[in-house]
Amino acid sequence: MESSINQNNVSIILFIFGTRPETIKISPLIKEFRKYSEYEIKICITAQHREMLDQILSFFDIKVDYDLNLMEPNQSLFDITANGLKNLEEVLNDCNPNLIFVQGDTTTAFIGALAGFYKKIKITHIEAGLRSFNKYSPFPEEINRVLIDHISDYHFVPTNKAKDNLMKEGIEKNVWIVGNTVIDAILQTKAIIENNPELEESIITNLEILTNINLRKSKIILITCHRRESFGKPLENICYAIKEISEKLPDFEIICPVHLNPNIKKSVYSILSKIKNVHLIDPLTYPHFVWLMSKSLIILTDSGGVQEEALTLGKPVLVIRDVTERMEGVDAGTAKLVGTNKKNIVEETITLVTEEKKYFKMANAINPYGDGKSSKKIFDLLNKNL
Repeated sequence: MESSINQNNVSIILFIFGTRPETIKISPLIKEFRKYSEYEIKICITAQHREMLDQILSFFDIKVDYDLNLMEPNQSLFDITANGLKNLEEVLNDCNPNLIFVQGDTTTAFIGALAGFYKKIKITHIEAGLRSFNKYSPFPEEINRVLIDHISDYHFVPTNKAKDNLMKEGIEKNVWIVGNTVIDAILQTKAIIENNPELEESIITNLEILTNINLRKSKIILITCHRRESFGKPLENICYAIKEISEKLPDFEIICPVHLNPNIKKSVYSILSKIKNVHLIDPLTYPHFVWLMSKSLIILTDSGGVQEEALTLGKPVLVIRDVTERMEGVDAGTAKLVGTNKKNIVEETITLVTEEKKYFKMANAINPYGDGKSSKKIFDLLNKNL
């Protein structure tokens, strides 16, 4: 790529994404690049997540140039990969970008990088270098991320550990430690809410209607679960653990935004729908979710993004997965890997909410994922090195 923001010619930058987490993490970067007229920004979404994606696009005021609208009921990884890749060929032929941005480890990110490689377009990978070292967990994300890293031309890693992972795989050129852009996103969102009392009041009112509880006076445990590798028995174990926690902690309100995937909804509702202090709700808009995280005592999650977001808000996290590619939080003491074993989930949750010393040790640990300036760092580094 010959152009940069120091030159008079305009470079076409294409951002490709399709899920809620990708949109959250890439939005601050789009905002940063849009400050400079020397870049023409194009947005392509696959809509791998449709409803959840649209909420984030609206909140961050992102206008889409290409919408592949791939979301279909019960589609397989084969469907998403094949249909998305073919449609991306048409997008690349139409806009002819100088540089492609992809973020993370989704199938959308993988096909975005692969399409760019096929067209010999430079590829920038945001959140490069994460590894669980188990190719089936997270599935298919672990292998997606490995392949994206080896296709990409520029690698922006969140931590030293992520950089070391790339070095061990022979990826040494154009690798920079910048933190994680999700910290930018959550801090910007938190500031918007805090500076807009009407918005905050609206968020609280909406959440209280959804949950039918007084959120200002409640002790809240927030739980999210959506990982593909948890489908079936692991998810059932998690649900039965939640049921037991609700019985042992009757003065706590347990709020579970339930992923729209039917494989998840069926198990969750069959086990938890009739429990008084367990509140099953649809996925939330990002500002609603950020506010709810900020008011929760602890968070149980299998989400990679939530592991990073919760730490920024000073919330202890119990990771309901057997492995995680985000060990920095575990090593820092802000998160704890508890797996999908029912007994372990229950014991660790009870311990964390009843033993004040252990709670505050986790809540006050240092966040290893950045300072909220990752997007600016990425822009400045690309400006110097393109």
